[in-house]
Amino acid sequence: MTDAGLRRIAEDGADARAGQDGAAPGEDFAAVEAGAPALPLHHDPREAGSGAADEIPESVVEPGRMLALTDFSPPSLSAGERLMRLAYGLGLRGQVTGSFRKPSKKRLLATVLNPLPGDKVAGTALRAGHFLLHGVKLPIAQAELAGVARMTPPLARHVHGFTWLADLEAAGTREQGAPVAERILLAWLDANPAPPPKPAKVGAWTVSLAGTRLLSWLVHAPLILAGPLRTRTLVAMAAQARWLDKRVNRGEDLMAQLAGWCGIVAAGLLLPDGKARRLYGEAGLIRTLGELVGDDGGTLARSPLAQIEAIALLVRLSACYRAIRREPPAAIQGMLGLLVPPLLALTHGDGSLGSWQGGWAIGGDEVARLVEASGVRTRPLRDVRQWGYQRVVATKTVLQFDAAPPPMIKHARAGCASTLAFELSHAGHRLVVNCGGGAAAGGLIPARLEQALRATGAHSTLVIDDANSTAVLINGRIGGGVSEVEVDRRAIPGERGAGATRLEASHDGYASRYGLTHRRILILRDDGTELRGEDLLVPARGKGARGKVSFAIRFHLGAGIEVGLSPDRQGVGLALPDGTYWQFRAGGGEVVVEDSLWADAQGRPVATQQIVVQGMVSRGGGTFSWLFKKMG
Repeated sequence: MTDAGLRRIAEDGADARAGQDGAAPGEDFAAVEAGAPALPLHHDPREAGSGAADEIPESVVEPGRMLALTDFSPPSLSAGERLMRLAYGLGLRGQVTGSFRKPSKKRLLATVLNPLPGDKVAGTALRAGHFLLHGVKLPIAQAELAGVARMTPPLARHVHGFTWLADLEAAGTREQGAPVAERILLAWLDANPAPPPKPAKVGAWTVSLAGTRLLSWLVHAPLILAGPLRTRTLVAMAAQARWLDKRVNRGEDLMAQLAGWCGIVAAGLLLPDGKARRLYGEAGLIRTLGELVGDDGGTLARSPLAQIEAIALLVRLSACYRAIRREPPAAIQGMLGLLVPPLLALTHGDGSLGSWQGGWAIGGDEVARLVEASGVRTRPLRDVRQWGYQRVVATKTVLQFDAAPPPMIKHARAGCASTLAFELSHAGHRLVVNCGGGAAAGGLIPARLEQALRATGAHSTLVIDDANSTAVLINGRIGGGVSEVEVDRRAIPGERGAGATRLEASHDGYASRYGLTHRRILILRDDGTELRGEDLLVPARGKGARGKVSFAIRFHLGAGIEVGLSPDRQGVGLALPDGTYWQFRAGGGEVVVEDSLWADAQGRPVATQQIVVQGMVSRGGGTFSWLFKKMG
């Protein structure tokens, strides 16, 4: 992201900070050098003495772009059930659903207890007459509900997916919410009288939105089936289930297919004559889960948003099983047990999420509600090998590190060029962040900034020549760039808690264009008071080329941090909102403070600042050291 672009982002967001140039919270940087003994960046465990190397757990994470896929099998069935499922999948649906007989009465077989409460504030806004998402208020009367109508992607997912029903339910009684739900549903049904012949890429009739919408209708049926629209809504449910039966495998991606299969299974559970549809849907659902999730539980999209969506879909589907007093397949609960720990690996000390792959700082309360609804009791994974995120916890300090290539092109929804970026928090306060919010662009974050927020420069890592390490394309897609990341994680011993965790990783995203490999070393002390880093640019093909190229190492800062540049322009003082004081020092390059942006828990823009270490580096390579240290 260019300096001008970041300045424009900050102006478009919340009120920019004023009067901070040179307003240092403190300027005594000598204390940084006078603390505990420094830990060497290039540490070799064998230097600790005889046998020391054997005592240190060492883990080398295999490089790679591919995830090891989890293998799941559908539930065991009788011969008759297998034949029924096969016939339904071949399109012989009338013969196995009994439709050649007198049609069953249109009804819902059970009422689902919603396991995931919505946003009460957004629900109150609906009762007042408008949708509320990422800070944007859209009057209900102005929502474009036709299948071909265009809204910004976040609003389209919210409105056409009917996920707002959970918000409306959370904001009042059924009697208060039902008239609002019925009014919006009537307008939507009038604008979409029948499903189109084939799925669309945008609008109301993508496989993803059709599956999410059908599941939302079934889970929140009491809000939309109590009034005069009951029969028409039940007919629409059946029509959308039939539409998904035939088109679910043509979904935009695996996440879209997962939503479609969940809608199909829920319809098989709750609509009459649904056994064959349920059997067919369970097989497709479990097959898709096996293709979507790696053996460490991370989705192929490498996105916490995708992880949340997958968990939420399975939680709501499980509630449909419970509504008819039927146990969900063991694979569903087993998959929830896989999906939750990697998501928790991206939480900071306050339980909120880091900003990765288009996501934003989703609040700890929302994450906790989701995990509670899943029924999974577990701890965060510290080393999610295939998903690619490393997590280090040192007392009150949490470090998150992206040590993998971006998702493959076909899996990316808001793919970001974030390889080797990190986030750092202390006692729940974010010190170093990524901008985040690419998937929320179209709310208060302008849609034109979507690509900029997914760029390498919007992440806390090194950028060469203001170029992305992986190409960032339109519509959330990504192109070529980083194809391999090598990672090494090990513990450094020390006396009286003075040890540390050392992470080293490198990527080849700049090798073809600039002939340089980026290697990053991070060392976090076990007491959480110091993070030492080193960024190295190493010639990718033997001897480096002649000439120089510009570089910038960006450290985007958390909200509410007061910043002061040192007189020698080699350090920055950082006063956190909790009263703690940190100092940053750089070992080379020019240190400047620039404007930045951070997407908060609601996906809204907040004006922040960033530390930038910049300069020119020889194509033969270079080394740049830096330090964050807690004072006092």
